[in-house]
Amino acid sequence: MSSAAVQEVWPGSPEPLGATFTAGPESAAGVAGTNFALWAGGAEAVELCLFDDDDDGGGPHASETRHPLTELTHGIWHGFLPGVLPGRHYGYRVHGRWDPWTGARWNPAKLLLDPYARAVDGEFRLPPEVYGHVRDWPQQHIADTVRDERDSAPFVPKGVVVADDDDWSDDRRPRTPWPDTVVYELHVRGFTMRHPGVPERLRGTYAGLAHPAAVEHLLRLGVTAVELLPVHQFAHEDHLLRRGLRNYWGYNSVGYFAPHASYAAHGTRGQQVGEFKQMVRALHAAGIEVILDVVYNHTAESSELGPTLSLRGIDNRRYYRLQADPRRYADYTGCGNTLHVVQPQALRMITDSLRYWVTEMGVDGFRFDLAAALARTTDGVDMLAPFLSAVAQDPVLRRVKLIAEPWDVGPGGYRAGAFPPLWAEWNDRYRDAVRDFWRGALPDVRDLGYRLSGSSDLFGWGGRRPCASVNLVTTHDGFTLRDLVSYDRKHNEANGEGNRDGSDDNRSWNCGAEGDTDDEAVLTLRRRQARNLLTTLLLSTGVPMLVAGDEMGRTQGGNNNAYCQDNETGWVDWSPSEDTGHGSLTDLCARLLALRRAHPALRSRAFFTGRPRGADGVRDLAWFTPGGTEMTEADWYASATTLGMYLSGRGLPDDRQGTPSTHDSLLAVLHAGPRPIRFTLPGPPWAESYALLVNTALEDQSAAPRVRRPAGGRVVVRGRSVQVWRAQTPAS
Repeated sequence: MSSAAVQEVWPGSPEPLGATFTAGPESAAGVAGTNFALWAGGAEAVELCLFDDDDDGGGPHASETRHPLTELTHGIWHGFLPGVLPGRHYGYRVHGRWDPWTGARWNPAKLLLDPYARAVDGEFRLPPEVYGHVRDWPQQHIADTVRDERDSAPFVPKGVVVADDDDWSDDRRPRTPWPDTVVYELHVRGFTMRHPGVPERLRGTYAGLAHPAAVEHLLRLGVTAVELLPVHQFAHEDHLLRRGLRNYWGYNSVGYFAPHASYAAHGTRGQQVGEFKQMVRALHAAGIEVILDVVYNHTAESSELGPTLSLRGIDNRRYYRLQADPRRYADYTGCGNTLHVVQPQALRMITDSLRYWVTEMGVDGFRFDLAAALARTTDGVDMLAPFLSAVAQDPVLRRVKLIAEPWDVGPGGYRAGAFPPLWAEWNDRYRDAVRDFWRGALPDVRDLGYRLSGSSDLFGWGGRRPCASVNLVTTHDGFTLRDLVSYDRKHNEANGEGNRDGSDDNRSWNCGAEGDTDDEAVLTLRRRQARNLLTTLLLSTGVPMLVAGDEMGRTQGGNNNAYCQDNETGWVDWSPSEDTGHGSLTDLCARLLALRRAHPALRSRAFFTGRPRGADGVRDLAWFTPGGTEMTEADWYASATTLGMYLSGRGLPDDRQGTPSTHDSLLAVLHAGPRPIRFTLPGPPWAESYALLVNTALEDQSAAPRVRRPAGGRVVVRGRSVQVWRAQTPAS
């Protein structure tokens, strides 16, 4: 590799961080070039490394030129290089002490990815040369202390200079209110890899998700937001590569400003940036928001035995949490390291990244993986932590949707319900209660009542509202909906970890047979249970989250941890409805979401009070026994498999002025018992008659006969089914 600096380096500017293509500084207007700025506060020297424009991402035969950055401003090394144009590959070599016993791990033999790189080109491979220490040192207990002097440049991807002058003037954000939001979690690659309507060359890409065939499905369902599994540039773990597998989900970030390159159909020399933006535009045009699942809690550099790819070689002590023994990393994530978000530069990198994705890439919100790790200070998890305070006062970030996965794996890390106003949270208490109810494992219905009505016991404080609860029955992590009713145990053998990975607490029920079966009675029950779970989710107060493919009966063959299954196991199958009888599930999902849109009672903006809204004593929320009487305190504590929930449509503010209006009231009857029961429909003043809207005992809702029953009448509710009735009153 050549170390001769061919191009002149001008002083440039410390702001903004990253590689910024420009027409030149004011003193030399009209001169095209790129400003490079890297924060490396503890470093002794920094070299900018440029690679040939005609190479394949800075591969093993690329020509490298090194340019010392001599300007240092507040810990930022910077310089402007005339003539460096978009598409150019680059990286950094950072010089400093090698002293792992104090946490110092500088090693200029390792080419480092710019943390602010807007695009990344090339695949991460993990040969020994990519490690800052001698990975194969004979004495493994001290291997991380021996510096490896081999050059890593031929084996790592490079940053790409990107021109970005998009002003988004042609884009219109949907800005869907939280109470009206329905989240659909999907994987950019897996969603379209088997989609017959998406051209083969676009499958698995941002352009594939933007294709009309993919968007049409989202519109047919009626979802309002897609939540994309990680799209920040990520790397594959060594243990997966050794087994011939790959990190499919992407929870192993290495570039927080760069859209993952392998999801681009039109090139990786910066084209991925434009393609991502066009995807966002297409979804916005359809009225669909884009939420990113982001992983700011750890990086792909793993523990002290992991590779040196970026932050570790820039300033290990200021980017990562270290133990009392600074050789070791504090691991609150289960992934080997934890970002030190209390440190100003780590905090700045995260908030800069978030603002970039909102302002420059057009996204509408974020779901934070292991969010409790971001709220950790030196004293543990603190809801006044610097990160949460920074977001709360940020004029950009406080206006987008923020969703916390409210836990990490460290001590005191489970903080469901504790995040401050402004935040929504994944509600695992909802998931567990609904699963347990439908498999017959709840001792009573107290917990279910809280979950159906917005989880006020968790979120009813500090001005928070029901939309703080993101209700979910399934997620990418765990069984699919179909597998939830088909397996009692996980079957993760294909992951190569002896079926030890993945949760053992699935709260699932196979309905009488494990996995595939020809027993039609079992299959019929499974389909009904899937309808029950889906219906319960979409009737509940809060923000529902669906998982891509669940509405089509997607299976992973019992694998509840398909993080490394970049194949048919992990991809959405667009054909199963034809041969498994799940075709009507998609129609039911669309029907339920239409019902949700049409009835404000299902989208309450405030927690229910249980108080009357009129002189007749009809409350905003009421609970009924099978006998048609309101539940008493004793009823809540008694063993029960049936619950009637009445949601009043009276006095709901539904316009910009908040004027109270009268809408339909609804009665949902959830019956998890195996045998039919007779349920008495509540009489006046709750209703004069009832019209049946949904009955999960039926395979096909569209073919269901119109049923009306008088108030006070008795109806048969089949075993393990849900009925939804519209309450008919004189006003309706």
